[in-house]
Amino acid sequence: MEDCIFCKIAKKEIESNLVYEDDMVVAFRDLSPQAPEHVLIVPKKHIASINDFTKDDRELMGHIMTEVLPEVAKSLNIAEGGYRVVINTGEDAQQTVKHLHVHLLGGRKMTWPPG
Repeated sequence: MEDCIFCKIAKKEIESNLVYEDDMVVAFRDLSPQAPEHVLIVPKKHIASINDFTKDDRELMGHIMTEVLPEVAKSLNIAEGGYRVVINTGEDAQQTVKHLHVHLLGGRKMTWPPG
């Protein structure tokens, strides 16, 4: 997607405060943090939302959940105390960028419901 801001960040066409990168994802600090640590994990492949996953994306999501999230949480020193993982899907869930992204939030006690 030519006009997708997260695609541009993944391609390094737009600068970000990168905290992690590999061949499948980038992770960077959110510009409007909702917690002391708020990182977005974004696939380099453009996927609009969870609703657009295919069977081919299983490896990508497994990678995010089993490798990227724990590693980034550990690097931010929030793995032991705990953290929240959020994926907003669609307008009613407040998905503002139509590119799948995983929010990693931590560094404080979380309340429920959020926000």
